[in-house]
Amino acid sequence: MRENSLVIPIIIFNREIELSIFGEGSSESIIVKTDAIENGESSFQIKEGCTYEYRITDGFCLKTNEIVTRSKVNKSSGRICPNVYVGTLKLDILDSLNFEKCSEINLEVQSIKTSYREDYRHMLEEITDKCHDLLLQHSSLTSQNFNPDYLKDPKTAYQRFAFVKATIDSIEFNDAVQKIILSPVSRWKESEMKKDMRSVKKYNNSILRQLVSSNDRIEIQTSHPLKNRCSSIPSKVLVFNKTETLDTPENRFIKHALILFQNFCSEISMKSGEDSRIRREAVLLVDKLEHFIGNSVFKEISTPTTLPLNSPVLQRKEGYREVLRVWLMFDLAAKLVWHGGEDVYGGNKRDVATLYEYWIFFKLLGVIKEVFNIEPQSINDLIKETSDGLGLQLKQGKYLPVKGIYDAGTRRLNVEFSYNRTFLGDSSYPKSGSWTKSMRPDYTLSIWPYEIDSDTAEKEELITHIHFDAKYKVENIRGIIGNEDDFKTESEDISKGTFKRIDLLKMHTYKDAIRRTAGSYVLYPGTDFGYSKMGFHEIIPGLGAFSLRPSKIDNGTEDLVKFLNKVVNHFLNRASQREKMSSRTFEIYKDKNPNELNELLPETYGRNRNLIPDETYVLVAFYKKENLNWIINRGLFNVRADDDKGSLRLSPGTTGAKYLLLHSENETITDKLLKIMEVGPRVFSRQTLIDKGYPSQPSRNYYLVYKVVEVKDAEFLGREWDIRKLAGYKRGRGSSLPFSVTLTDLMHALTK
Repeated sequence: MRENSLVIPIIIFNREIELSIFGEGSSESIIVKTDAIENGESSFQIKEGCTYEYRITDGFCLKTNEIVTRSKVNKSSGRICPNVYVGTLKLDILDSLNFEKCSEINLEVQSIKTSYREDYRHMLEEITDKCHDLLLQHSSLTSQNFNPDYLKDPKTAYQRFAFVKATIDSIEFNDAVQKIILSPVSRWKESEMKKDMRSVKKYNNSILRQLVSSNDRIEIQTSHPLKNRCSSIPSKVLVFNKTETLDTPENRFIKHALILFQNFCSEISMKSGEDSRIRREAVLLVDKLEHFIGNSVFKEISTPTTLPLNSPVLQRKEGYREVLRVWLMFDLAAKLVWHGGEDVYGGNKRDVATLYEYWIFFKLLGVIKEVFNIEPQSINDLIKETSDGLGLQLKQGKYLPVKGIYDAGTRRLNVEFSYNRTFLGDSSYPKSGSWTKSMRPDYTLSIWPYEIDSDTAEKEELITHIHFDAKYKVENIRGIIGNEDDFKTESEDISKGTFKRIDLLKMHTYKDAIRRTAGSYVLYPGTDFGYSKMGFHEIIPGLGAFSLRPSKIDNGTEDLVKFLNKVVNHFLNRASQREKMSSRTFEIYKDKNPNELNELLPETYGRNRNLIPDETYVLVAFYKKENLNWIINRGLFNVRADDDKGSLRLSPGTTGAKYLLLHSENETITDKLLKIMEVGPRVFSRQTLIDKGYPSQPSRNYYLVYKVVEVKDAEFLGREWDIRKLAGYKRGRGSSLPFSVTLTDLMHALTK
């Protein structure tokens, strides 16, 4: 037998044939599991993501599908490529002459992660537990009295069974039953029996009364001391004995519950397909329950006549209270229809990667409820009553929002946690969506101010989205960020399907394509500490990955909680850089008809770094010709600082002006552009101007004075502007009034 191969004997029409499977590559991709049967699996197992060649005895072939392809040269050979399929793979064996089905054989496609079996059980158990909690919170469930046919819809049969199985096949349930068996509740039982009078050792009032009144008496001998008091005594008397018994109402209830569970699993088994996974798993569960019921503890326990649900033993004692909880939720679990369940275990498959995605939803929901201290009212929408059961509204591709309000005292925020929210592509700004194609992250955390709705928050750049994607197949951070040298073999890795950085690039895509996204993060079941990269100086915007693993001891949520706590503190900081960016973005893009300027200007670097034409103001002011030399030489320009006509009106455009354009009487075209050197003007008195050699006699007590220098930028030299084209210019006597314009408006007034 060659290494990494498998030969399966098959009996067809009393004839033994062989199916040989050969794994491609050097790694071990074919396994024979010795514990497969007890887990409802086929003993013959191959691994997902690997490719295999097969050969079957001449005269037979395998039915082709998306996994099995047949050789064009030889019908009896071909390839098996399970890709990401995990679970039972049914191979139909056909007669190669007429292609009629002769037999079939099952292979188990195993996940590449060795812990997938335990992960699958744990995640399904936790999802079931979360659903139980939701069901018990759902107020309408108190009136549920329908009894659906669990197998009416074959697609949901395994879903219903899986919920029940996850409950009664859990470690906690098994431990609870074992605790009951090892330490059952007992009581003292009184029984009466007739006993020979001579063997009675202790006398009580009842026996004394029987000495006098009972029949079937015997004469007392003359020599007996009692002869003088009574002539006879009864031969037998009734005595009462106390014996310890396990036949208590609580133990009767436990036995009843176990039998109920067993009957349910038996019904599932009988009505399932002959060689289906659900039948195998149901049979295993029936055997386990039968082992419990067959214990000597339950042999003397009778059928219950009443159910003592208010018993302190059932409600408090270890073991009993766990079984009571399972029994209370059993009927609800059996009725629950999970609308996303067919993605996980439909058609005999076990899609552990998809189950991980669902499991992450509940984990993130718990983390968000903890961090933001909210109990979302919309969480009730997760469970809906349907005609044939209770529907869990969790399904891939379905938008499911859970909302709440976070109140920190200093700020109130709307918090929305979404599953599979679609951000539509080609939506026009400022609507929510993607710049290009539609995007659908697994999970989205959206945060915006409490006082407005999400649509308004989108339009005003006040909402922030943080995305998470579940990646079960990733085992460590290296599988996400790859190596620095990955780009050298990028094309080859993509063609092989082994490109490691694809998940990281997808996070970049979410962050850059979806409007108002501040962070994108991968969630994977690794054991390392993950990776978080800040874009600038604050926790968001950023990219990264967090490890969330199916475990009851350390599932990694602590790191995610720490991260989200930092996010909360970030949103409480009203002076954050993100808040500034949000405000600036809104101001920049709110104008649907922005200015267009195609004139020569200094480049925005060095001393001109903030030279943004729409935000750079120019003060346009009148000067007297006799004062021009003083203005240039002294580097000062003054305007009136009073309430008379001709004084300067203070505004952001006049106090924050960076340039000064001067014009004189009858001078409507001017080249006198100066640069203002200080932020805002200073106040000079009349005497201060005189002391500085002002050539005219100042007529006012105070003036606003700008410090100016000649413009040295080559782009402004030799250019002239027609001030009549400026919006603030007034004709006649008003032409001397100072006003401000933007640099964009000024450059539109250039003379050509």
